[in-house]
Amino acid sequence: MVAREIGIQSSAQSLLEQFRQVRARTLQIVAPLEIEDYVVQTAPFMSPPRWHMGHTTWFFEMLLKQFVPGYELYSEEYLYYFNSYYERFGTRIERDRRGTRSRPTVRETRAYREQVDDAMMKLLMDADDHSQGSEINSLTRLGLEHEMQHQELLVYDIKHLLCDQYAAPPRPIFRPTGFKSAMVEIDGGIFEMGYAGDDFAYDNEKPRHSVYLQDYAVDDAPVTNGDYLAFINDGGYQDHRLWFSDAWSLLHQEEWQAPMYWELEGGQWLIRDFHGLSFARDRAEEPVCHVSYYEASAYAKWAGKRLPTEAEWEKASALASPEEANFYENGLWGVSPVGSFPRGKSKYGCYQMLGDVWEWTMSDYAPYPGFKCEFDEYNDKFFVGQRVLRGGSYATPRSHIRPTYRNFFYPQERWVIAGFRCAKTL
Repeated sequence: MVAREIGIQSSAQSLLEQFRQVRARTLQIVAPLEIEDYVVQTAPFMSPPRWHMGHTTWFFEMLLKQFVPGYELYSEEYLYYFNSYYERFGTRIERDRRGTRSRPTVRETRAYREQVDDAMMKLLMDADDHSQGSEINSLTRLGLEHEMQHQELLVYDIKHLLCDQYAAPPRPIFRPTGFKSAMVEIDGGIFEMGYAGDDFAYDNEKPRHSVYLQDYAVDDAPVTNGDYLAFINDGGYQDHRLWFSDAWSLLHQEEWQAPMYWELEGGQWLIRDFHGLSFARDRAEEPVCHVSYYEASAYAKWAGKRLPTEAEWEKASALASPEEANFYENGLWGVSPVGSFPRGKSKYGCYQMLGDVWEWTMSDYAPYPGFKCEFDEYNDKFFVGQRVLRGGSYATPRSHIRPTYRNFFYPQERWVIAGFRCAKTL
C-alpha cells in the first residue's frame, strides 16, 4: 500500500502524468475493500468510499462541462448524488444521507470514473492549443489538490468503517526513543506569515502579511499518549474547570472519557487503530490523536499552558522538512513516536511539525487581511465557527502539504487524525 512519491509541479508538461498518478492513488486506497464496504456510511460526518470516488470524478466533469464544447453530462443523477456543497451546481443529496442509496453501484461509479478520466486526459493533451489552456491547467491542479484532500478523508472514513479490519500493512516495530519533550523559547516581534511563492497554494493561505508576536515558548514535540493518559488518570474528563461550557455539555452528552478509538478494558486504556488493539501505556511515546479542539484545550489548561496560535505554530515550523516526516507515502498507516525524523525538525528544534498528526491551534478559521477569493464556494464559505489545524498527518499526501497550509474543522470533531502541542506566553 505504499504509493509512489507524487511530486506536484506547475509545468503543463507534467500535469497529465500527475493526473494519472493522483487518480490511481484513490483506487489504491480503496483496493483492499470488499464490495459491501463501498456503500456504508457509519456516521453522519463520514461518507461512503463510493461517494469519494464519484465526487472527485464529478469535480473534473464540471471542468469538462466548462471547457469542452457540446460536452454531455454522464448522468443528471450523478450530478445530484456526487455534488458536495456547491450550490451553483444545483441541488444535492444531504451529507448524512449519502449512505442511504445503493445506486449508482460501485461498478457504475468506476465506469463513470474511467470515462471522465479518458475525457480529461484528452483535454489536458490538447490544453496547450486551447484558448483557455492556462485556466484549464490551473483548475486541473486545483482538482488534483482537491482529490488529495479526499484521499485523506477516505483514510478517516475507512478507519471509522473498518479500523483494524482494513488490510493495512503491519505496524512497524519502533524502538523506544527515550525522547524527553521540553519547551523551546522563540523571540516575538514582527512575523511575516502566509504563502508568497509561485507554486500552488490555496487562497486561504494568502496573502502574506505581518503579525506581531509576543515572546513565547512551544513544545518541541506533540503531546503523547503517555502525557494524555496522565491527564485522564488525574480526572481531566471530570474537572469542569478545564472545559469550555459548550465542551462540558458535549462531553456529558457524548459520554467522552478518552480520545476517539480508545477503549477501557479491565481498568486499562487500549487504543484501536489500523493495526489492531494495544495498550495505551505501551504506546506512550506516540503522539495522541483523534482528540477534538475541546479536549486539546482542556489538556493544555490542565498542564498550565495553552494551544499555540497559528502564527506561533507557523513561525515555530520554519525549515521543517516534509521530506523527513511521516506522510501517506511512508506507508505506516499510523503515527511514529515523538523524536522520530530528527532531520525534519524545524530550525527552532521542534520535532514532527509536519506529518503524523494535524495539530490544533487556538486560532479561529478566518480570512487573512486582504484575502481574495480565487474559487467560489471552496474555502471562503467556511470562514465561521471552525478552528485552524496545521502540519498534516500520516494520511496526508506529502506533495499536498506546506507549512502555510490551513486545515479547518469544527471544535468538537474527533474523527480527524488530529493531535496538538502546547505553548506559553513568556
